Amino acid sequence: MVPLSKKIFWFVGIVAVCIIGIIVLTGKEKESASIDYEGQPFLGDASAPVDIVEFGDYQCPHCKDFNDSLLPVIEKELVETGKAKFYFMNYAFMGPDSTASAQFAETVYKELGNEVFWKFHHLLFANQTDESGKAMQFTDDVMETLLAEVAGTEDVQQVLDAYQEGKGNEALKKDMSIANHLGISSTPSIFINGKLFEGSSMKDFFDQVDEATESGK
Repeated sequence: MVPLSKKIFWFVGIVAVCIIGIIVLTGKEKESASIDYEGQPFLGDASAPVDIVEFGDYQCPHCKDFNDSLLPVIEKELVETGKAKFYFMNYAFMGPDSTASAQFAETVYKELGNEVFWKFHHLLFANQTDESGKAMQFTDDVMETLLAEVAGTEDVQQVLDAYQEGKGNEALKKDMSIANHLGISSTPSIFINGKLFEGSSMKDFFDQVDEATESGK
């Protein structure tokens, strides 16, 4: 296990890259907001006392940094220890490919379940750019190819059919409605038991999780 001091140092080193995408909200956001987690994909034990949620966009480079660098620490230190569960909700605001990838991912979750969703979720971030560094065009063919890396032929076709029927659209609309209600306008935005995380280090993050555990809110 990496000492906490080293994790804090590591976190601070990349915070300018990742957390710059987290907006500073005012007023009511400092209070605990009511967030509907029902039917949302998550990592961890359903009985974990703390709910952490990331509002993200699959085309956002800051979200990719968060997924690649910080989420593994959160998983190891908080999710796997049963202290918290981690949700992902879409705030797809960067263009048509953001919307398409979010709708497709929601369809994967609806049709194939939580485990396959998270595998596909990571693949979307891993393939956010092409070999030249240009933003990936998340066409139907691209997303079909990515899904085929983690699902069988019949399952892929099931998702494609459901996606064409728009079966992921309502779930995305729900996410966007929640995000708009919270006043989110940038990604990633992280909430811990309904409170926006505005800290600048991993220690701040862990401290807010501890506070949420103690308060039960």
